[in-house]
Amino acid sequence: MPKKENFVINRLKSIRYAFTGAWLLLKTEASIKIQFVIAILITAAGFYFNISTTEWMIQILALGIVMSIEGLNTAIEAIADFIHPEHHTKIGFLKDVAAGAVFIASLAACSVGLIIYLPKIF
Repeated sequence: MPKKENFVINRLKSIRYAFTGAWLLLKTEASIKIQFVIAILITAAGFYFNISTTEWMIQILALGIVMSIEGLNTAIEAIADFIHPEHHTKIGFLKDVAAGAVFIASLAACSVGLIIYLPKIF
């Protein structure tokens, strides 16, 4: 019977894999690069306008959700292309739905940004 690895070692490996995945996403995907730049700009705006702790929490959550769903969208597209490299209606549907999820999260995040920053700007 093979010896099971230590729980802590397994968790550390999981963190390493997750960090590697996040780095690969940021390094290879144009859309996540744009979202990362937007996240930096919005973070700078947060410091400039001295937003509240609650506003920081909501802003971080919104940015994290958009970037996470973008990662899932990228994974879905890669799996779909691997399984069926040629154009296929059902694969196209899956990819469109995944992109739609990113769009919905982005609209929500933009709404959060407008609610936080419009009163501070005007």
